[in-house]
Amino acid sequence: MAPTPLHTSRPLAAALLAALLTACGTVENLTPGMPRAEVLSRWGQPTRVVPVPGGERLQYSFQPTGQEAVMVDIDAAGRVVQARQVLNENDFARIALDGSWTQADIGREFGPPAYVGAVGRWDGPVWTYRWRGGMVDQMFYVYFDPAGRVRRTEMGMDPRQFRNMR
Repeated sequence: MAPTPLHTSRPLAAALLAALLTACGTVENLTPGMPRAEVLSRWGQPTRVVPVPGGERLQYSFQPTGQEAVMVDIDAAGRVVQARQVLNENDFARIALDGSWTQADIGREFGPPAYVGAVGRWDGPVWTYRWRGGMVDQMFYVYFDPAGRVRRTEMGMDPRQFRNMR
């Protein structure tokens, strides 16, 4: 079964967010101690806001068409603790495959996926993230069991890059 888009109206929003971020700066412009209001002023409304210990996380996701997801952690006083782009090999490597990570954990750490789908020989949902690995457009797949626990992950090439090879 082919993956189904999680967000059907997101491509335009992702393009607008990309343009906004290009105009306003990069993750490096989000410095520790910066007030939450300044983050919102520079970056606009986040894709989602999720609770984290000691505060909240503003998620700025470029999914489903983009390749980045920026997490901005805000403390209880309303100031930036850290900001980082999380769709990368080092952050993916943090995911444990022993069932201790759940769909909520993946959503909190990486934001909403580009697609949620299923594969024939797997009895649970598969979340797909687009990301840029080196010079190659890639996909990162997170396989959940029926109880919503991570049991497998894998990386593959983004099929969009093959369109231009015909």
